[in-house]
Amino acid sequence: MPENENQNQNASARCCMPSGGGHAEPSRALPVPSLHAVAADGMVELPGGEFLMGSEDSEGFPADGEGPVRGVRVAPFRIDAYAVGNDRFAEFVADTGHVTDAERLGWSYVFAGFLPGALRRDSPRPERTPWWCAVSGAAWNRPEGPGSSLDGRGGHPVVHVSWFDAAAYAAWAGGRLPTEAEWEYAARGGLEQKRYPWGDELNPGGEFRCNIWRGTFPTKNTAADGYRGTAPVGAFAPNGFGLYNMSGNVWEWCADAWSAQSPVLKVIRGGSHMCHASYCNRYRVAARSANTPDSSSGHAGFRCARDV
Repeated sequence: MPENENQNQNASARCCMPSGGGHAEPSRALPVPSLHAVAADGMVELPGGEFLMGSEDSEGFPADGEGPVRGVRVAPFRIDAYAVGNDRFAEFVADTGHVTDAERLGWSYVFAGFLPGALRRDSPRPERTPWWCAVSGAAWNRPEGPGSSLDGRGGHPVVHVSWFDAAAYAAWAGGRLPTEAEWEYAARGGLEQKRYPWGDELNPGGEFRCNIWRGTFPTKNTAADGYRGTAPVGAFAPNGFGLYNMSGNVWEWCADAWSAQSPVLKVIRGGSHMCHASYCNRYRVAARSANTPDSSSGHAGFRCARDV
């Protein structure tokens, strides 16, 4: 996720390593709710309990604080089966008149490859991540800036939303953002210490299970999984808890601060359609990153949780 100018340097310095080895440990299954337990409000109730959070995966990043692996207990809670989509966010805006941070600030980050040549050339780029363009007028309802729209993307996850925007939506919907522990418990889908929500293999049997960058980052995305940008919130098979796209597609804001040393930063989890093993393989369930709470981009969204 690109950084705003005032972002903590420790967060912006995190970069990805080449792909490493896999897990050798067998996993134990946790209690799994029915895949058909999605309620009318689009949420799934999870039983909670203790699980092993974090990872010491050879593909992980120690500086991100993924480890050590530790037992963490979460209370029963409910969580959206899908990331919040554009149609749902539009209802919130229509009801409340909410103005997002991107709209208030007048710009947001858009991947350069999604922009027409003139806009790509004229938009400032961060030095460390030059594939991002700071596009004037980019916002949740204009994902690629002036002239773009949500046509055909009502069921895609809302993007260009900050932590503050996500928290405001969650409160309006009668919920909250999930804690980081709740998010990881949910993403694991009842599996213990697996790399992805479905197991240790990224493409089991050659089947694509998530929307990430396929090809050579950042110059060529083959879109072999079917999507060059965001995918619909219900794309791909759900995990064992009946939750969709807990890896890839869009980063998801969590309630927590990044750390006691960096309390202003907020945690984001899950990776996005722009993650690739050569640069950012943070689509693993234990992977974590962070950004300032007013930051927004074309690959960051959220889902909501509620107490039981």
